[in-house]
Amino acid sequence: MTTESRPIPLPVTAVTCLEDRAHVERTAALDLEAGVRRLRLGPVGALAADRTLHAELSCDHPATVLDARIVRTWTPRPPATPAEDDSPLRRRAHALEEERLAAEHRRDRLRARLDLLGRLAADLLREIAEGAGLGESEGARWGRELDRVDAERDQRGEELRTVEARSAELHVELGAVRRALELAEEEPAELVAHVELTVEASVAGPARLRVSHLSPCALWRPAYRAALDGESLTVETEAVVWQRTGEDWTDVRLTLSTARSALATDPPRLTEDRLTLRDRGAAERRTIDVEVREEEIATLGPAPVVGLPGVDDGGEARVLHAPAPVSVPSDGRAHRVPLSSFTTAASSEHACSPELSPLVTQVVRGDNRSGHALLAGPVDLVRGGGFTGRGSLDFTAPGAAFELAFGSRDDHRVVRETEESRDTTGLTQRTVVTRTVRLHVSRFSPPGEQGDRVIVLRERIPVSEVSAVEVRLREEACSPAPASVDAEGIVRWDVPLPPGGRQTVTLVYELSAAAKVAGL
Repeated sequence: MTTESRPIPLPVTAVTCLEDRAHVERTAALDLEAGVRRLRLGPVGALAADRTLHAELSCDHPATVLDARIVRTWTPRPPATPAEDDSPLRRRAHALEEERLAAEHRRDRLRARLDLLGRLAADLLREIAEGAGLGESEGARWGRELDRVDAERDQRGEELRTVEARSAELHVELGAVRRALELAEEEPAELVAHVELTVEASVAGPARLRVSHLSPCALWRPAYRAALDGESLTVETEAVVWQRTGEDWTDVRLTLSTARSALATDPPRLTEDRLTLRDRGAAERRTIDVEVREEEIATLGPAPVVGLPGVDDGGEARVLHAPAPVSVPSDGRAHRVPLSSFTTAASSEHACSPELSPLVTQVVRGDNRSGHALLAGPVDLVRGGGFTGRGSLDFTAPGAAFELAFGSRDDHRVVRETEESRDTTGLTQRTVVTRTVRLHVSRFSPPGEQGDRVIVLRERIPVSEVSAVEVRLREEACSPAPASVDAEGIVRWDVPLPPGGRQTVTLVYELSAAAKVAGL
């Protein structure tokens, strides 16, 4: 069996990016010889999963892949000495590092010298004190020695301050050079992997090799850009791709999938759910316990994906394709890949739900005309040619309607006031709770602005689930009358406001409960 000594290039040609990994496909053209032959291809990313390696040959003559494996070699980095072919930036980093080490050594020596001079000055002062106590008088010599020690201490102290300042400057400059190196260059990998194939061919001839495997450290998330221009809305779909697989993806066919291969595919186990009936007690017959609770209004649709923020595929694996070849370097940074774009007619309204927020928000509605499902993700909002903020888009099926909030209006103000009164009727002993909600809506307009603006206000009233509790909207006391009231208790008004106008909207409703109702 013959073995090729020089590796055969095996570039990445197609990538399917999953939620937390990537399925990498490589192709190469081979010129096979008759007999059994061992091929060495690559290099490939060292993070490639060995168990997922698959290789197949396609040719006009019989050829078989007998064995396929990933072989890794570790080459430790050489000492940090500049080579002839190193870049000026790397040489500068090496010079700064050498100068920094020299400055630190100089600083340590000066600190030791100053410590020694301090002990010498202390010994000299002790000698002077002892000599003066014994009656010795050598003032001239003592003065010369003290002056010499003080002069050298001042000199070494000034040198130490200079060295410390230079060391701080070198530390800052070296940090900047290292950050520039991280952005401009990449350290050579210590762990290098190759694919070794053992192939058998009956006759010599050309063949095409296809190798595929899984690689970790790659993921993607959807992102969007919505531009509002009058009554048209343009939505651009993009994929944000991160990858740190150890090799660059250059001009590859990129496929984006929401399949979760890491999760188990076994169906859930069925368990017993026993229902039992029992007679109510006397206390339970006399009273009815009720409670006021919050319910989220939702339509039939996909369930949210737990543990995967930003991705909602409706429980079905979605596949998107990049329309053109894509290049994604292995730098761990976010790279945006355009996927599709469409323009749809937009309907806009200025809406406010004062119970949740006093802000008046411009809400834009449109239809999904992209031809594929829009996954949940962030949206960059553009209005009037300028960036206005960032919102979020929920999962939207093809052809379905979606909503986008284009930010609040600073020229509107809504103030909410509530009142509640409680009364008990004498004959039936029913408890009647009357609630009054007042909404004060104001519009602040600059000079010269004309035309009314319709503000859509939404409030809610409780919805009873038991016959013992009744909820009644007092339309005669509401001012103005609501435009609509849906089955979920959402009350809506369309309030037109002229420039600088103000209006008060009043909502009145009653909750009537029987005497045996408790908890209201």
